[in-house]
This record gives sequence, C-alpha cells and structure tokens, in this order.
Amino acid sequence: QVQLVESGGGLVQPGGSLQLSCKASGFTLYYYSIAWFRQVPGKEREGIACISSVDESTYYDDSVKGRFTIWKDYDTDTGHLRIDSLKSEDTAIDYCAASRSHDVRAKCDSGLTSLRTWLYWGQGTQVTVST
Repeated sequence: QVQLVESGGGLVQPGGSLQLSCKASGFTLYYYSIAWFRQVPGKEREGIACISSVDESTYYDDSVKGRFTIWKDYDTDTGHLRIDSLKSEDTAIDYCAASRSHDVRAKCDSGLTSLRTWLYWGQGTQVTVST
C-alpha cells in the first residue's frame, strides 16, 4: 500500500522543539520532492517547507525560516521536519506530501502554493504550542 505515515506531533511549550517524521510505504522517497504544509481551523492549508528531489535544495516560508529544518533520510525512506523555537502560532495540523512532478523536481518552492502538485499526503499530525 502506497502511503505516507506521519509521527512526532504533540504538545510543546513555547520555545521548545519537535521533530516530525513522514515515512514512505510502498515507494521510495529517493525520486520524490517532499513538502510540509500546515493547517489551522478555518484557514487554507499552507506550505511551509520543501526539499527537491534533484539536489535536495530546500525552501522555507518566511514565517518559519531559521526555525524549521527539512531533510530526507534515504536509509529509512523518511522525511523529517525539525521545528525549533516553537511559537503559539505554530499550532496547527502539519501534513507531509510527496511528488515526482517536474514542477518541483529541481525547485520545489512553487509547490508550496499548489496543493495539487503533491501526489501523496500523510494523515496529518497535531502540533500544539502552549503553556
């Protein structure tokens, strides 16, 4: 079965850190660009980070730049997103996504504003930042 399975969300105090994981099943991440999106109730899903399949170029939304780090682990076919210096506004459901589309192979940033670019989606993991 082809799927992405996410883990790592939880309740964290402001200033804390989390590492989210996105494990591929039924396919290998080597040929796929990966992105992370987040969504809060009443708002559209927004792209926050991605890594391209060609050369692992990374792109981050300005709201998370300097605090989020995205990478792929080819040994385990898992994508990761480390979140540092968590803020209350980071509270959201975070989703990972994967695509082999030509549009995001080399430069994936355009995919952060195009949900239909991404073929596979994880189930989402809740990140809550609160005291």
